[in-house]
Amino acid sequence: MTIVAEDDAVQIVRLELGPFGTNAYIVICRQTRESLVVDAPADADTILRGLENTVPRYVLLTHNHIDHIGALARVRAELKVPLAAHVADTDNLGPSPEMLLSDGDTLVLGGLQFTVLHTPGHTPGSLCFRSGRYLISGDTIFPGGPGRTSSPADFEQIVRSITGKIFVLPDDTLVYPGHGDSTLLKNEKDGFAVFKSRPHDPELCGDVLWLSAG
Repeated sequence: MTIVAEDDAVQIVRLELGPFGTNAYIVICRQTRESLVVDAPADADTILRGLENTVPRYVLLTHNHIDHIGALARVRAELKVPLAAHVADTDNLGPSPEMLLSDGDTLVLGGLQFTVLHTPGHTPGSLCFRSGRYLISGDTIFPGGPGRTSSPADFEQIVRSITGKIFVLPDDTLVYPGHGDSTLLKNEKDGFAVFKSRPHDPELCGDVLWLSAG
């Protein structure tokens, strides 16, 4: 459990859980101690311990891949707070989410506001959550490249999501992905500019890195 962001308004804690090193995030409003959880990969007990001395309000899902929802049933049962996801990613979640999120929706957590970004490509219902200069990006964007895609059409879609929804944010935005470490958005814009300047295979998909993709 690592504090990855902290200022007068917010604290963001990262928990790396499960066999795929998947990140869950606990976001806490420092004014009210209200909290939310983004993704529930595994080890529900660790997630629940991270919420001690806070007032949980939501469980948010970036997407519905199994490595992000392994502890979801237990976390839902223990917290009894609304689960929020995109309608396109609800098919394997058990009971339907209490909240269906769309692009541009706003969530309030104490004195904090989160904007919902619908960023399809990795999955049809992938979501990112932005509050101020912090962006929790799920598997949409990582340091050095986009999330894994399973077809050229999906790759084109994730690039449209990244360029149209994420790269319009300020350069100093801090990006917290679904696996691994955080990144500064300017670094990802610079890497993508190099990628865009080069020819590449029209069938490109899978695990792509901006600086080495051919």
